[in-house]
Amino acid sequence: MRPFLAHPFDDDKLKEECGVFGVIGVAEAANFVALGMHALQHRGQEAGGIVSYDPQEGFNSVRRFGYVRDNFTKAGVMETLPGALAIGHVRYSTAGSKGHTAIRDVQPFFGEFAMGGCAIAHNGNLTNAASLRRDLIERGAIFQSSSDSECIIHLMARSIQKSIPERMKDALRAVEGAFSVIAMTRTKLIGVRDPLGVRPLVLGKLGDGAYALSSETCGLDIIGAEFVREIDPGEMVVIADGKVDSSRPFAPAKARFCIFEHVYFSRPDSILGGRSVYETRRQIGVELAKESPVEADLVCPVPDSGTPAAIGYSQESGIPYAMGIIRNQYMGRTFIEPTEQIRNMGVRLKLNVNRALVKGKRVILVDDSVVRGTTSRKVKDMILEAGAAEVHFRIASPPTAWPCFYGVDTPEREKLLAATMSEDEMREWIGVDSLKFISLDGLYRAVGEAGGRNAKTPQYCDACFSGEYPVAPSDQIAKGFAMKAAE
Repeated sequence: MRPFLAHPFDDDKLKEECGVFGVIGVAEAANFVALGMHALQHRGQEAGGIVSYDPQEGFNSVRRFGYVRDNFTKAGVMETLPGALAIGHVRYSTAGSKGHTAIRDVQPFFGEFAMGGCAIAHNGNLTNAASLRRDLIERGAIFQSSSDSECIIHLMARSIQKSIPERMKDALRAVEGAFSVIAMTRTKLIGVRDPLGVRPLVLGKLGDGAYALSSETCGLDIIGAEFVREIDPGEMVVIADGKVDSSRPFAPAKARFCIFEHVYFSRPDSILGGRSVYETRRQIGVELAKESPVEADLVCPVPDSGTPAAIGYSQESGIPYAMGIIRNQYMGRTFIEPTEQIRNMGVRLKLNVNRALVKGKRVILVDDSVVRGTTSRKVKDMILEAGAAEVHFRIASPPTAWPCFYGVDTPEREKLLAATMSEDEMREWIGVDSLKFISLDGLYRAVGEAGGRNAKTPQYCDACFSGEYPVAPSDQIAKGFAMKAAE
């Protein structure tokens, strides 16, 4: 039996692939990295790994299935990761052995080159990984994992550049898709984002000459690091000897940050693009209330991701906010082997209705998204069984009608409810009195674009809603994926 079981009822949410974190210039850097990974646990709960470097001990690594708290808090484990330089990675599988990760797929990955070792941790997804992998294998590369991220190591090995940062530039110029990469050598901490900046990466300062790189600012907060700035799209930073050197190794491109980071992926206490994620989500609720009002008695979030938007909806509409659904905070993802009887309990294992509150009430339920729609139906059933008079769904994102190929675990298009049904058909299928999604323009207004979405040059990557992919998913197209026809 595998030592870690994913929760059997979490398959109706989009999931980030991973989070990355690195520290240089502090004693026992791996302990700081473990804390940062803990803060980023929401980005990947399936597995995690840390690589550290110490001049006497060399490179050391630990990779484990499960939560950071269960694997990287034991003194015996952390003592094997000495040194003032370390990087870490938390993973939820998308590319690679999806749903049944092998320990060989757990990052960071390590390669030994003529000029020394290098470990890398990657957040995102390479859309040409299959073709790259095929070409590399034909040229003699021997892969140790099924992860697309390992392509970067092999491309670095084939570069003729004289330093690891320059080899990394060569490698990343050959890949397509989304990548925020943290890497380390014996003396350097490196961070780089793809030219579109699809995934986040931030820089923090711990003190004199000590720095941290993190997928989100919440990772900096937990170790007491000062947020310096975001790494720019298309930028590489190399941190060594207490200095941060910046370069721009890619051709300039218009940034297309993932808008769903604002909606769901990032922690509400993080800062993205100078904006509070919590405040953005609250503003989404405000926009929803303006666009899709309805007479009701209570506004209730589907916890926990719907909470800020529900607060904003309540504030704008004047309808009281209430915790009509309570989440079992101790459920976790490490759960008993799911028998058929337990599966039939559905979301009741995770959520319970506050019956005394909702009985006889017209209830607005606010959730972050509808993917397959199965959880929405179960939540609706629970609310009605508790005696609610009406159930109205308000969704804090536009209909998810297209799969993501940039580092998000998305079902095939035919399994996305919005890809096969109109909004009214979805409402009927879920069985609620009304169902409304925020418009794409409304979402853009909530994230600070007062004029809404620029149809000709969108300001964000919103392919999961619009079907407009900023980087053509070449591997998927080769498999027969049909892109949206040009309008």
